[in-house]
Amino acid sequence: MSTNRFFLPASSLERDEVRLSPEQSHQVCHVLRLKAGDTIVALDDSGVEYEVTLTGVCLPETVGRVTARGPAHGEPATELVLFQSLLSREKFEWVLQKGTEVGVAQFVPVLTERSIVRARLIEDKKLDRWRRIVTEAAEQSHRGRIPKIGQTVPFREAVAQLGGFDHRLIAATFTETISLREALQKRSKRATDPPGAPSIGGEEVSVALMIGPEGGFTEEEAALAREKGAVPIRLGPRMLRTETAAVVACALVLYEQGEMGSSP
Repeated sequence: MSTNRFFLPASSLERDEVRLSPEQSHQVCHVLRLKAGDTIVALDDSGVEYEVTLTGVCLPETVGRVTARGPAHGEPATELVLFQSLLSREKFEWVLQKGTEVGVAQFVPVLTERSIVRARLIEDKKLDRWRRIVTEAAEQSHRGRIPKIGQTVPFREAVAQLGGFDHRLIAATFTETISLREALQKRSKRATDPPGAPSIGGEEVSVALMIGPEGGFTEEEAALAREKGAVPIRLGPRMLRTETAAVVACALVLYEQGEMGSSP
């Protein structure tokens, strides 16, 4: 049976004694029904995991002792940032959950011309909910870091952020496209690269992936993205829903980067 995993503030892991939050303590005691002597895994959102033996459960707080530490093997080396057009609440939260499980490093909500949801600013309450979703998904999927969630940006601001990525991809259906595999075999010219910079070889890479709303990006949006170096890609002959396309494309990116192999 898999050991239960919990993300904790770094301050809770400064010494060998670990203290869980009241919410986590309730889960350990009343949901999981763990006892003193049982083992959990604690994570500090840095890519390191700690094996913890519980020494006190169902007290005013649950406490434990670190018995081992090491790298979290579930964290991909590829930095994949998903620029996802705003969707309805259920669909966007599904993308957050499944994208985290696949290995997305950061989500950037994007306001596009055809976005059904038009909110420019994310309410703190909604952002807290989104963070809980990605935290729980990161714990469940053995991630070593919690994906970041950016503030909503208009499409023009989103494409302005593409310059620092090794690969820039935009899913499109009405323009000339290449396969995702072909796109990843090419290295984008980054704004930070000096003239004549060598191609990538065996180093960590960053990938920006843009997924549109229901109905897709407009031709003007796709053209603007291409001007910023984004490569239009296709995901096969079948038309996918936007939330499906997001998760499929993320999985394919990490597969092509060698990130979907068997666990060590």
